[in-house]
Amino acid sequence: MKILFSTLATILLLAVAAGAKPPQNEKNAGGPPPWAYPVNPPDERPMKDDGVLHKVPGSDKAMTVPQIRDSFHIPDWHPEGHAAMPDVVEHGRKPGVRGCGFCHLPNGQGRPENARLAGLPADYLERQVADFKNGARKSSEPNMSAPNSMILVAENATTEEVKSAAEYFSSLKFKPWVKVIETETVPKTKVKAAMLVFVEGGGAEPIGNRIIETPVNFEQTELRDDASGFIAYVPVGSIKKGETLVTTGGVGKTIQCGICHGAELQGLGPIPRLAGRSPSYLFRQLYDIRHGSRKGPWSELMKAPVANLNEDDLVSIAAYVASRKP
Repeated sequence: MKILFSTLATILLLAVAAGAKPPQNEKNAGGPPPWAYPVNPPDERPMKDDGVLHKVPGSDKAMTVPQIRDSFHIPDWHPEGHAAMPDVVEHGRKPGVRGCGFCHLPNGQGRPENARLAGLPADYLERQVADFKNGARKSSEPNMSAPNSMILVAENATTEEVKSAAEYFSSLKFKPWVKVIETETVPKTKVKAAMLVFVEGGGAEPIGNRIIETPVNFEQTELRDDASGFIAYVPVGSIKKGETLVTTGGVGKTIQCGICHGAELQGLGPIPRLAGRSPSYLFRQLYDIRHGSRKGPWSELMKAPVANLNEDDLVSIAAYVASRKP
């Protein structure tokens, strides 16, 4: 791995020297964009216990709200869709280690506020937990709940638990989970359950320079159904612009992403795949690296490629990459 790391660092430095400008000491005066970093409002309340047994399509199970909300015995609607979960994924360990599958889902598909873990290299996953633990990786929005929860888990999980979870999620199949659609207008949204959801009767508004990623079916997503995916609305023309930046480097603005992430963006060795992942998640990671919130050995390799990219570029790159076949 050290040889690969050194080789990649050399490739990136040569690419930057050949075209991209050196990193700029630009201050982020405005803060991260709220659409990419959803923060629950102060009056946000979890699902109420209505005393009803809830069901989801394609499952013969029925669960109450307390069962659905139990992060130490996670809801698993479709056990036939994945291998047997390790104890740390299904139950975690009280008080500080929630079951990994509660946030990332039993099949590792995840949600926009967190990472899709299915199929990622196990050593890469272990490295990210270590970065969360040692403070190298955090969010540009300190009030965003998902990264803070991950930091808490990383600080409390044992080496054996991290390894077990990483090997499990790495073994899972990465499948289509988000549909990317270009549009000029979108329904108005609000933050609920750490996600963007449409405001009922709120009308439409221009999408602007945003990615609006929302559940296909909010009710099923709230029930933590790992068979119900997401739709991401992106600006018109962003996919094509992103393709240019990703595949050519945009005339020296950055470098070709495929150098490290593989020609089809399917990952290369311990380097993660990008194709088909959540575009709002991808935007956040690029933004966090760009502004120094996400560090660590592997993240350092990304500093030069993102140094000259503005938010419009990051939106376009995320839109294109997410639109690619997983």
